[in-house]
Amino acid sequence: MTSAPPRFPPYPIRGVHILHRKQNCSPHFAETEVDFEPAADGFVFETARDLTVLYEPAEDLPRFFAAAAAGIEEQLRLPEHAIITATRVVLRHARADTSHELAFRIAGYLAARKAVECTKALRHRAAPCRDSGA
Repeated sequence: MTSAPPRFPPYPIRGVHILHRKQNCSPHFAETEVDFEPAADGFVFETARDLTVLYEPAEDLPRFFAAAAAGIEEQLRLPEHAIITATRVVLRHARADTSHELAFRIAGYLAARKAVECTKALRHRAAPCRDSGA
């Protein structure tokens, strides 16, 4: 008999920091910090009440946040992780400079991958994850 896949996250994972920047003819930059918290079921993305964002124009922010959420959810649902997504993600910090949605989607993707890797490392009794400023 096989056991059910683990729920993600198994415990709160706080302060997952990602700095994503790409230098080319269409540069993009996004810095995010998110918390992953256990939820009853599914995927929920929220912004912290005290969130301040360093970016103008502010009307672009909802699109950026939606892109970050999409990147996180996409990564968590990859079959290779073999997890059940039961996650509440809270955006605690965001910064952008001449950015676009793709930068935030990638930052979200990287944040989720980092959080999943941290929990896998702990399950296999490896050293805990350290913030590398990815």
